[in-house]
Amino acid sequence: MLNEERRRSILEIINREGRGIVKDLSRHFKTSNVTIRKDLEILHNRGVVHRTHGGALPLQSGALLDFSLQEKEKLHRKEKERIGQAAAALIKEGESVVLDSGTTTRAVARALRERSQLTVITNAVNIAAELAGTSIEVILTGGILREKSFSLVGPLAEEALRSLSADILFLAVDGIDVHFGLTTPNLLEARVNRVMVEISRRTVLVCDSSKFGRRSLSLIAPMSSIQQIITDNRIPKSDAKALEEAGIEVTIV
Repeated sequence: MLNEERRRSILEIINREGRGIVKDLSRHFKTSNVTIRKDLEILHNRGVVHRTHGGALPLQSGALLDFSLQEKEKLHRKEKERIGQAAAALIKEGESVVLDSGTTTRAVARALRERSQLTVITNAVNIAAELAGTSIEVILTGGILREKSFSLVGPLAEEALRSLSADILFLAVDGIDVHFGLTTPNLLEARVNRVMVEISRRTVLVCDSSKFGRRSLSLIAPMSSIQQIITDNRIPKSDAKALEEAGIEVTIV
């Protein structure tokens, strides 16, 4: 593979997966870490990626990208499955649980299918379908259906949520900036998520590590609004340290 071909492929991986890690790219392209670092520096100097310690991130212009649920389902499947299992283990019998839309929260729903004595509140049509036919009581909000995320948004969804109270919220987001907060590309989705945080006694963020260091268009809430994060072991050490110093429990799976 020519140098330029490799760099184009690296750029595609970073834009698709939300980040590129030197050691992973080195293994993928069967070349040295030094070569990959040089490639990332060249891409950074061209203004097409943002260089970080140990890798690179897409440019912030990607904050406007709103990928479909089908596209997201292809990414980080094993990590999402482990996160879903760990999240389900936190739920006690008799509790009311909010699941927002997303592929990671769908993994939580799948891990709950054999449970009973639970109430799940969701604005996600696909999550409601996932739990259909189980012993779990499902409350589905009304609202306008977003085709890309299978979620219900708008005033009807917000009003339905405000009439309820929940023990725990499992929130999936598109971007986590430990200094700015939790973000998503869609304004209406952010409003619904914000109400979910307001009505829940405890908020647990469920996300794979690719979401760290990314800032999307719409702010959902500051980091201080969550009590725990469940993620995989590739979370940047600096972010994990900042979260723990802020009193947020970090669970690695």
